[in-house]
Amino acid sequence: MEYITLKNSDLRVSRLCMGGCPMGGYGWGEVDEQALVDAVHTALEEGVTFFDTADTYGLGQSERTLCKALGTARKDVVIASKFGVRVENGHTFYDNSPAYIEKAVCASLERLRTDYIDLYQIHYRDGKTPLGEVVEKLEELKTRGLIRAYGLSNIFAADIPEIQGTVSRFTSFQDEYSLACRRHEKDILQIRNALGLTPMTWGSLGQGILTGKYDRSCSFGKDDRRSREIYVNFHGEKLERNLKIVDELRKISAGTGRSVAAVAIRFILDYLPESVVLAGAKKPKQVLSNAEAMDWHLSEEQLRVLHEISADEN
Repeated sequence: MEYITLKNSDLRVSRLCMGGCPMGGYGWGEVDEQALVDAVHTALEEGVTFFDTADTYGLGQSERTLCKALGTARKDVVIASKFGVRVENGHTFYDNSPAYIEKAVCASLERLRTDYIDLYQIHYRDGKTPLGEVVEKLEELKTRGLIRAYGLSNIFAADIPEIQGTVSRFTSFQDEYSLACRRHEKDILQIRNALGLTPMTWGSLGQGILTGKYDRSCSFGKDDRRSREIYVNFHGEKLERNLKIVDELRKISAGTGRSVAAVAIRFILDYLPESVVLAGAKKPKQVLSNAEAMDWHLSEEQLRVLHEISADEN
């Protein structure tokens, strides 16, 4: 396993972070809680020390499942959670207000059965609460010992001036990034360079298309979000293009003895030094496949090939 220290913090984490969206039990097809618990145990055995979740994943179920799975190992890992997506009376909206942050962090702490959250992240900006007010509240939570550090998610280069205008010590930021989705790459690099934060990538396997498990005949049930055309990686021309990328991943996989998913993850780790890759998993075997990405490097030629075949997403 590979480890880094998140910027502006003392949080030492594995560069492979287990994503917690599938733990919410919603929108990813059939999900078995025991398999999820076993997947967390496998991650721990593989040296994963970083687990990312959010209060909105399964409306808190992801945090509860993670708590159950970690048990006494909680003290040995870094837990990242998020706030800002509020669901009430069947309506979903963004809320970054200090009053809601207080409510959200207390609820997450209760579900996680912990006294503190290591990394607390703004899931989405609400478009109305000044970032300075959000930071002031996060600093207060930090002073109270309820969180150890705080980060950002789903931000872009246009947000840099506002972030720079706050007296803050953000640690990290998350954005969607993979060989199947490189449209945010310039933003990620600009944010990293301008703000000195640790990049974290979600959607790192393109919602699964980069695992090599799917072909052009793939289909999903109504209980799987990937059945919707908004999840473009599995539909139309985008699917065809992704399958060409997968063909190249398979060639490298055969030559390196690593899984197709591992090659896709390794591209991010090598192409974005000092980054963290988030990858969700529903079963232990998926964790093992993802963990094959660690402790080796793609050659310059392999990086070039993957860069070129996915470059028009840049």
